[in-house]
Amino acid sequence: MFLALYVKAQTFMTDVRERFSREDGAVATEYGLLLVLIALAIVAAAIALGLAIAGVFSRGATTLGSVGGSGS
Repeated sequence: MFLALYVKAQTFMTDVRERFSREDGAVATEYGLLLVLIALAIVAAAIALGLAIAGVFSRGATTLGSVGGSGS
């Protein structure tokens, strides 16, 4: 009884290991998804960088406008 349970458990564990170790699935699809995620991360970083740079230039223009605007 215990031997049969042990054998079933070992068989189950072996099957699970084989399923996760096999790479005969849709490898191209996985690479495509990775490329899409990387592209989205790059776009998000570029947008964030653009907004940060725009904020710096805006603050600089405001500062320069307040300094030089009263003398004209």
